[in-house]
Amino acid sequence: MKQKLVSMEEAISHIKDGMTIHVGGFLACGTPESIVTALIEKGVKDLTIVCNDTAFVDRGVGRLVVNNQVKKVIASHIGTNPETGKKMHDGTMEVELVPQGTLAERVRAAGCGLGGVLTPTGLGTVVQEGKEIIEVDGRKFLLEKPIKADVAIIFGTTVDELGNVICAKTTKNFNPLMATAADVVIVEAAELVPGGSLDPDHLDISRIFVDYIVKSN
Repeated sequence: MKQKLVSMEEAISHIKDGMTIHVGGFLACGTPESIVTALIEKGVKDLTIVCNDTAFVDRGVGRLVVNNQVKKVIASHIGTNPETGKKMHDGTMEVELVPQGTLAERVRAAGCGLGGVLTPTGLGTVVQEGKEIIEVDGRKFLLEKPIKADVAIIFGTTVDELGNVICAKTTKNFNPLMATAADVVIVEAAELVPGGSLDPDHLDISRIFVDYIVKSN
């Protein structure tokens, strides 16, 4: 059986310049902060990050934005991090704003192998620009395409050595969803426990989705 528990150095060796990265978290709650720190130290650049938001200048993925390591953000809002807005307006970083529910569904579509989702959200707004409109039973919908990542970095409150994950309370947010929609999934574990010791009825992420585990610093 593959050994999933690895060093931070080995885990982030899979993250390279120019990749698309799913990042779990909501305003930095449930964001894998130790992995973010390691990416800052590594200096990986030109990333496209897919996340609910860009957190704050000193927390979560906001630190990658401030450190000029991100070329594009796909998120539902950016208002809590003024650096994101500044870079968007001066043209140094591209920002694609996606309604929150649509963002979740686009990630879910990638995880389920779907060709996209149909939604009325965004019709008649800037969200519609450049997108296909499909009519179903007399109603118009936008075709929103899946968002898949090269790597997902996610956070687990309790993780066993096999890669089964429990995300406590609000840290669930985007973490279980994003774990399904990337080629490589790296989980940062706040607490690591022996394999098979977690109750299967309470797992948020199955080990089948997890490639590597690192321990929080």
